[in-house]
Amino acid sequence: MKIEKNKAVAVDYVLTVEGQQIDASPEGAPLEYVHGAHMMIPGFEKGLEGLEAGQETEFDVSPEEGYGVYNPQHKFDIPKSSFEVNGVLREDLLVPGTVVPMHNSSGQIVQGTVAAVGEDTVTMDFNHMLAGKTLHFKVKVVSVKEHDGECSCGCGHHHHDEDCDCGCHGDHHHDEDCECGCCHHDK
Repeated sequence: MKIEKNKAVAVDYVLTVEGQQIDASPEGAPLEYVHGAHMMIPGFEKGLEGLEAGQETEFDVSPEEGYGVYNPQHKFDIPKSSFEVNGVLREDLLVPGTVVPMHNSSGQIVQGTVAAVGEDTVTMDFNHMLAGKTLHFKVKVVSVKEHDGECSCGCGHHHHDEDCDCGCHGDHHHDEDCECGCCHHDK
């Protein structure tokens, strides 16, 4: 059976960026997803399209088909007071490179990375950590099966292309955490 839309796929993979391994499926625990259900970045699915169980491949994914082009407009200076909890500044969060969950203007939780800490402000970068990067995947297809139609988030609905009621709406990918269970692989 070939990998195509709505097939349940399991793969072992290694992800490298600029020659350094940054992610891999744990041994004996392949990444599982439904092909074409927007669970994965487009370039990843495109690189696996048409393959069968047992096949191995390597491919690159451009930023445009991965996590997007780096956008400097997604960097903001935020008042240090935004990092206070019960009136106490959380200095443990104010370290460059620390990823901090924050609420955007719509009340959604977004991940930002501390880029710099000033006297009164903190520069936060809300680009995905892999934005602007070319991703290199080495993948072995473990299995390809018929998908049973059950949404993997556990909401109990049967759908393939539709957004599930978990609230993720396809906005997360294999390396992002999601409390709904749509993601099969945690960072």
